[in-house]
Amino acid sequence: MLYLKGVITLFLYGNGEVDVRSLEPGDAALLVNWLSDPSVLEYYEGRDRPHDMDRVLEHFYSDDTEDIGRGIVRYNSQDIGYLQFYPLGDTERGIYGYSEFAGSIYGMDQFIGEPCCWNRGIGSQLVKETVQYLIEVKQAGKIVMDPQCWNQRALHVYEKNGFVRKKRLIKHEWHEGGPRDCWLVEHAGKGE
Repeated sequence: MLYLKGVITLFLYGNGEVDVRSLEPGDAALLVNWLSDPSVLEYYEGRDRPHDMDRVLEHFYSDDTEDIGRGIVRYNSQDIGYLQFYPLGDTERGIYGYSEFAGSIYGMDQFIGEPCCWNRGIGSQLVKETVQYLIEVKQAGKIVMDPQCWNQRALHVYEKNGFVRKKRLIKHEWHEGGPRDCWLVEHAGKGE
């Protein structure tokens, strides 16, 4: 743990260059900044859904999401993005075709909110560190994500880190005024 001005900051995991620390109440302004930037929204949430403070507080700080691990991504000690991971519930298991899988399955979502940090390998490091954390600490049997089919840059990063395309999810996610197809991508996780 690192103590800063009376605040406890818990570093969840990282490699010294790319770290993820726990989301704190003071991070809401960062999220508003990132999620009101059209270049970020093009890939995360959609440019037609900018977030103001009320929306950020509702989506990222509500009490009904206690089982979601939420963190701020840091690169060389600078806050640059957001990551969340969560155990898949029965509904998601059914949609994705994992109803019969007895092990734990974690989903994850992330974005780099500082466009100056794109295309530098940081996202790949982040995915690699997160997969390792979920397997070793959370004992994830599988790890899944559902990027939109058009997002080849994200798909490349995920596949580079051991994810494979398992299933095309037709009209799975609403994005910028319409339903979009997504790929279910899976990392085998622990024990497979």
